[in-house]
Amino acid sequence: MRRKQIAGAVTLLTILPSLSGCWMLAAAGAGAYGGYQMKKEGYTLQNPITKEADKKKSSK
Repeated sequence: MRRKQIAGAVTLLTILPSLSGCWMLAAAGAGAYGGYQMKKEGYTLQNPITKEADKKKSSK
């Protein structure tokens, strides 16, 4: 009985670190899907970074 508990704990401890990457991947996929759906609805994000050529044109 004691060996089963130890074996179960060892198995859980070896599998748990590999599952943490799966959860991060699933969360990233859900975020990407949400962003895609928002884009379809017409929402956009503004990029605060402008190209260097645009800065030269606007400063003249």
